[in-house]
Amino acid sequence: MESSFRGEVMKVLLHGCNGKMGQVLTKIISEIKDMTVVCGVDKEPLRFKNEYPVYPSLLEVKEDVDVVIDFSNHVCLNSLLDFGLNKKAALVICTTGFSQEEKQQMKDASRSIPIFHSANMSVGINLLMALVKEAAKKLYQDFDIEIIEKHHNQKLDSPSGTALMLADAINEGLNNELEYIYGRHSKTQKREKRELGLHAIRGGSIVGEHQVIFAGAGEVIELNHNALSRDVFAYGAVRAARFMYGKEPGMYNMQDVLK
Repeated sequence: MESSFRGEVMKVLLHGCNGKMGQVLTKIISEIKDMTVVCGVDKEPLRFKNEYPVYPSLLEVKEDVDVVIDFSNHVCLNSLLDFGLNKKAALVICTTGFSQEEKQQMKDASRSIPIFHSANMSVGINLLMALVKEAAKKLYQDFDIEIIEKHHNQKLDSPSGTALMLADAINEGLNNELEYIYGRHSKTQKREKRELGLHAIRGGSIVGEHQVIFAGAGEVIELNHNALSRDVFAYGAVRAARFMYGKEPGMYNMQDVLK
């Protein structure tokens, strides 16, 4: 990947370094000349033997850090924001499952430090968001819209943050007039026009699949995205970290990166 640092080496802290995504990022960043992992933080610091020091808490980090890449858990947000504010480090938050209150905490902190947040780091998914938004504007009058997402059996949140991103993009294109319906268990009534159905499937080792269905009278249009490996999310996180290096305080997302 090409550099934008003019010879500088970005110092990265991996938050959640011993998780699946943390280990993928460890490998990928080790092959990038102008980016280095100076340390990691994980609740299981001894789980793997990494080439960098790993701490059980952000409070114990001694190294200077430019950017934190976070693939941990939403419950860690307070400590993550405190670290960023104290160290004046940019945060690339790739974790999902945040409440509206937690998202507001990010916005409040972004007045002082640059914060990137996206529920999905895939470039393809973020382009899909733009496509479904435009499709909804053209099709909604005569089509019903449903979203199906599939993930591995270890995923905690449901529906996925990505499914909600797609739903929000669709709803924004339709002046936020749709009502989200999470599955239809025990419902015994006809589908209302304003409904936007979201359905979650959990099983096996599915990395991530998202399907947006526009169902009309006599025809169906489907827009799909399948993640074939976790590498796609890691490369997206690296791209976001490059973008965030040296940025002014504010909230950023993958749409900003793609611009």
